[in-house]
Amino acid sequence: MRFLRSESRSFGAGSGRTGIDSIPTCQTSSEVEDLMAQVTRTPLAEQAADLLLERIRAGEWTLGSKLPGENTLAPQLGVGRSTVREAIRRLAGQGVLATRQGAGVFVAALDVVEDWGTTLRKVDINAVIEARIAIEVEAAALAADRHSPAELNAIRNAADERDAQRDDLVMHVDADIAFHRTIVTAAHNPILVDLFDSFTPRSRQAMIDLLRLRGEFGSDADQHAHTRILVAIAERDGHAASALARQHLLTLRMD
Repeated sequence: MRFLRSESRSFGAGSGRTGIDSIPTCQTSSEVEDLMAQVTRTPLAEQAADLLLERIRAGEWTLGSKLPGENTLAPQLGVGRSTVREAIRRLAGQGVLATRQGAGVFVAALDVVEDWGTTLRKVDINAVIEARIAIEVEAAALAADRHSPAELNAIRNAADERDAQRDDLVMHVDADIAFHRTIVTAAHNPILVDLFDSFTPRSRQAMIDLLRLRGEFGSDADQHAHTRILVAIAERDGHAASALARQHLLTLRMD
């Protein structure tokens, strides 16, 4: 049975969290050597999800069968219970597992199958991202030009709050929306603010769907992308602020 070696985190100065440097280990030394030659920075929850999927594909659990509980799976995979939960959420988002309240987690499919529901969510997410580009890229450029000291301070505080909300998906999305709204407000264009506010409910749901489909959120790279936008605005570099905002939003598109 394959399992992950460890679950460890290192914290660098000035950052909320850093990547996880763990690699899977196997029963044989040759398998270990093969994996060590392919070391990546794949998030640990994603690795755990991949191992669970391998076991499902191998027939360890049949269609409709119930998975063991977190207390059993965690030591088997060599990770913590929170990582097991994230792995299960990832596979649930891909349609492989289904969580039944009070009953447990069950095998819903023997492999990842992208159904029409997932496809339609991706289409809606991409449409939302295109609309966000239309609003937020121009707002970033205007905010760099027009922000007041108080508004810049509000953007900084919102960025700090976004950084602090990296452990809960919904709270992270709400903090992200609050950050971008401070930028739109600093653009001093009431029509952009109205567009942003009227669009927020749909944008919020699309971002929640996006992060659930991806199974991960709140990475250091993502936070750094927002910090760079903040710095460009603080330096009154409208060209850089708009380019960075566009670049970030394009990375959110679903293929």
